[in-house]
Amino acid sequence: MISFTVSLVFFFRAAYFVTAFLLPKTGRVNFNFNERNISSHPPSAALRMSIPNSFDTLTSGLASIARLPFGTIVSGDAKSTPPPILALYDKEGSNECRVVRERITELDLVVDVVVPSATNSRVFNDENYEYFLGKDSSAATVPRLIVQKEDIEETLVGADKIITYFEEIYGERPPVVDENDEEIKKQVVSALILFAENLPSLFRYNRGNTVAGCALPPSKPMPSMLVLYSYEGNQFCRLVREVLTELDVPYTLKSAGKGSTRRTELSDITGGSTQCPYLMDPNTGKNISDSKDIIQYLYKNYALFTPPNELLGDLSDILTPILKPVYKQLAPLQAGSGGENKVEYEATIAAAKSQIEEEIASEDIVIYTYSLSPFCTEATAVLDNLEVAYKEISLGKEWVPFLINEDGPQKRAALGEMTGQTALPHVFVSGKNVGGLYDGLLPALEDGSFWKLLKGDNK
Repeated sequence: MISFTVSLVFFFRAAYFVTAFLLPKTGRVNFNFNERNISSHPPSAALRMSIPNSFDTLTSGLASIARLPFGTIVSGDAKSTPPPILALYDKEGSNECRVVRERITELDLVVDVVVPSATNSRVFNDENYEYFLGKDSSAATVPRLIVQKEDIEETLVGADKIITYFEEIYGERPPVVDENDEEIKKQVVSALILFAENLPSLFRYNRGNTVAGCALPPSKPMPSMLVLYSYEGNQFCRLVREVLTELDVPYTLKSAGKGSTRRTELSDITGGSTQCPYLMDPNTGKNISDSKDIIQYLYKNYALFTPPNELLGDLSDILTPILKPVYKQLAPLQAGSGGENKVEYEATIAAAKSQIEEEIASEDIVIYTYSLSPFCTEATAVLDNLEVAYKEISLGKEWVPFLINEDGPQKRAALGEMTGQTALPHVFVSGKNVGGLYDGLLPALEDGSFWKLLKGDNK
């Protein structure tokens, strides 16, 4: 039975090692985080987004390919002085919103304020928010466009009304299928277009639909408006817009599709480059061009913390319920509980507990790790990005024999008796047990208890 259990554990551990090596890490980047307050966004514990990796780039690219040629090139019916668009309430992952954004790119429009309107956005929950729509179901309809018609502001709700408005001002979008083509061919192409409308949401499943747990709480004052040069069909622009939606941060959109006059404007700003996305932040004076750099910057300045690898989190959700009871049984056995001398075993564990108590009292933040564990690497990266001082205590490369340190099994068993957790990473703040990465550190950052513990408020 024990051999079967060990084999099972090895299988699952191998699974997460494969995941860790196939998916690039968030990296350890030195960011200057200030102390964060308690988040009051509605719970979104399952939504743990991350810095884009190669998989994100691939799926975002496929999403762009699925919608070609829409949202990429400025069309001939764009006007040099279009009527002002005051605001667009938008959800990045919505098919209807995507159709509107595509047309905005093709018409080379500027949107004064794009208001992210994810399911649990402050748009629907915070009555003090400048862009609050309401809590009833009628207010939840997006996209929603506010336009200036002479001296009157008009609100258009739903993609159909917005597209109709664009047609009235700019004319109809050129048909994809020639009017002279056979009727059957037009029907087939129309069906394919309808099918392709849903592919981006499939490729980018669950991104840009919900405010993430790391988003700043509504109590934080909104900054001056960020400015984003972007166009809908660009895969890297999509990654940035997703994060802006998930962090609930409004911004000014300057469309810069292929053929846009705004590319000259962008070239003047950058000294020759017309690369999108391009973010300008008047709050800090920073201008950033690379999508990954932009997203790291957004997490640094407009989030509670930089989240770790989201797919590793999904794997943790699967493995933890299976492996936790297994580890609980194996840890004492590995430490020698099955030996004949029970008194010696108990004395060894007592000594390990004393050492642990000394260690967690030696620094405000202490984390126990394995050097080969991707979960441990991600946990220390989160702490690094917070720019807080901490002590890392490694129990070896991994928990298995020949990889764990000489005193590792005893410490593992002692941690299990002290906290009920034998898996690593294991975080302590001000001597108090916080737990692992996904079940402890991240929730503590999201609800603010991490910072309370760090300040010494243990209530």
